[in-house]
Amino acid sequence: MKRIRSIWISLSHHLPFSVLSVTFGLVFTGILTFFTNILNIENPGKYFEELFHIFHPSHMLFSALATTTMFWKHDRNFLKAFLIGIIGSAGICGISDIFIPYISGFLLGTKMELHICIIQHPQIVLPFLLFGVFMGYVAPETLEKSEGVIFSHSLHVFVSATASIFYLISFGLTEWIHQIGAIFIYMILAVIIPCCTSDIIFPLLFVSDTKRDFEKFH
Repeated sequence: MKRIRSIWISLSHHLPFSVLSVTFGLVFTGILTFFTNILNIENPGKYFEELFHIFHPSHMLFSALATTTMFWKHDRNFLKAFLIGIIGSAGICGISDIFIPYISGFLLGTKMELHICIIQHPQIVLPFLLFGVFMGYVAPETLEKSEGVIFSHSLHVFVSATASIFYLISFGLTEWIHQIGAIFIYMILAVIIPCCTSDIIFPLLFVSDTKRDFEKFH
């Protein structure tokens, strides 16, 4: 029960960040869409795809940093922390930025393209991923400060939300504005479930019971 309660508290703490980040991401994307229409840019999806290839690796960095930091604070096993940082961020970021938008596009009636960056463009993703893990080893004390937590987490969820929106538009749903209500809900799910899992739940699954105190993890 203590573990379930801690997870629920973590999700509730993530929700306001997620809602605001998705809202800002949609506004940002709407402004970019507005200018592509004014400039009569043909095939704007390819430009959003380029932006996705900036935001997705950036999300990898924030996720690897958070996941590695969470584990490293409680268990100083170097190799284990490295593997958890890599697997947790790469796998769960893929769910957040790619698979949930991919499924959302289908649910909205669009034929989506499946584009997995870490397979198709490893040279783009891996430097961000590895550097995020490295920062996770050296940053726990800094991120424990309240301003560090707020700043890093706010950036993390904004980058995550925007990457998910860019994927949705880049790889299928080009005419998105008239479906913004449904997109808003899907993108909140794309942010809150994977990000909370990556930042908190996944790394703590591998911390030994003698070192785990769930009351402190939210």
